[in-house]
Amino acid sequence: MTLQCTLCPRYCRLAPGQVGDCRVRYHHDGKLVSLVYARPVALHLDPIEKKPLFHFLPGSNILSVATVGCNLHCANCQNWQISQADPWDSEAVPFEPHELVELCVDQESPSIAFTYTDPVVFFEYTLDTARAARHQGIKTVLVSAGYINEEPLQQWIPFIDAANIDLKAFDDDFYQNVCDARLDPVLNTLVALKKGGVWLELSNLLIPTLNDSDAMIRDLCRWVHNELGADTPLHFSAFTPRHKLSTLPRTPLSTLLRARDIAVAEGLHFVYLGNVLAEDGGLTRCPHDGTPLLERRGFELVLNRLKDGACPHCGTSIPGRWSST
Repeated sequence: MTLQCTLCPRYCRLAPGQVGDCRVRYHHDGKLVSLVYARPVALHLDPIEKKPLFHFLPGSNILSVATVGCNLHCANCQNWQISQADPWDSEAVPFEPHELVELCVDQESPSIAFTYTDPVVFFEYTLDTARAARHQGIKTVLVSAGYINEEPLQQWIPFIDAANIDLKAFDDDFYQNVCDARLDPVLNTLVALKKGGVWLELSNLLIPTLNDSDAMIRDLCRWVHNELGADTPLHFSAFTPRHKLSTLPRTPLSTLLRARDIAVAEGLHFVYLGNVLAEDGGLTRCPHDGTPLLERRGFELVLNRLKDGACPHCGTSIPGRWSST
């Protein structure tokens, strides 16, 4: 008897003893089980700006957790050593959901992130941890490509406080050829997260010749503005040659500056540049009067001028989650 996994749009059909495309979901005795539940291969304390999240608890630390596995196979993956690994070939340290929450408390970390690989494939682990974290006042963050079906996504949403979703391109051909996936399920995820009240920020990695044309960037920004709103933070980042795209050049600063200009022209209020040396790449300005509000140097928050979540000069409320209480 085969079983069909309904977690993500791949809908893998598995015979007994088979694992899914993600490598971590397994048909065992008539049931689908996770091979990575409570078995993280990465556990670090990061600045929250590294996720990147710029409008969610700025300047705080966040406990970052990952298992092996991913349901995408991006040619440019920066963590392919673990995202494309098999569980039986990877060293993992047992960590139950309540232990992750206890570690957050011990480290005085107000939030926990599921990141590095894609938390979609260790869904049950994230959900149980998020529920436990909610009881302790710990916030839960997803860093994901958003390739998940509607039903599990709706189980997630009540327990997720913030997410950074990697919108890889506003182009289905790019998703098929570079990521072995499709665009529409990701867009559906973004709309559902926004509707569900999850604080949402987006990342877009610009890869030379593949998704860095003016038209593609403009289409992405226009969709974000129209469907998610002008206050949705968008992070453009630079590609570094790696994995299966090692022959392409690094993204020049000029491309990111051009992308930011396009995003601003399309009406987006909060546009950031990552992985490059740009003096104002991490600067948050008041969208009403341009007052500098939060200044960052790399992943470090160096100045926060917000007053009760608002611009101290004109009083404009700045969208975000500025307090853990």
